[in-house]
Amino acid sequence: MIMISKTDIIVRYAETDQMGIVHHSVYAVWFEAARTEFIKETGISYSECEKRGLMLPLVFLECSFKKPAFYEDIVSVEVSIEKMTPVRMTMRYRVTNKATGEELAEGRTGHVWTNTNRQPVNIKKHNPEIYEIINKCI
Repeated sequence: MIMISKTDIIVRYAETDQMGIVHHSVYAVWFEAARTEFIKETGISYSECEKRGLMLPLVFLECSFKKPAFYEDIVSVEVSIEKMTPVRMTMRYRVTNKATGEELAEGRTGHVWTNTNRQPVNIKKHNPEIYEIINKCI
């Protein structure tokens, strides 16, 4: 079963630029907030992964912008796992205006599982429990 997590965010004034729209750099922060919530909804948190010696650094970020978001808009960030291997994971995002349902942006992030020395690890071998928890979401 594909798990989709949804995180609602109220656009803060500090996230807007001189044109009054959300600055493009903010979407990466929103993706991270939604991804953190997604991982928590699987039943394990990022901090628990880190306690077990696993890190999940970003290796790529893509974002396509469709329409702007403005101060005090409520945006919904949907996230799901697009692809997972024992070493890598790709997440897919869809940002919509909660009031109108209009799509504002879509994106992807790529991650690699590493140990605390930032060396890639196979989590299926390193921590099969976490691998199974997350793999069930695909």
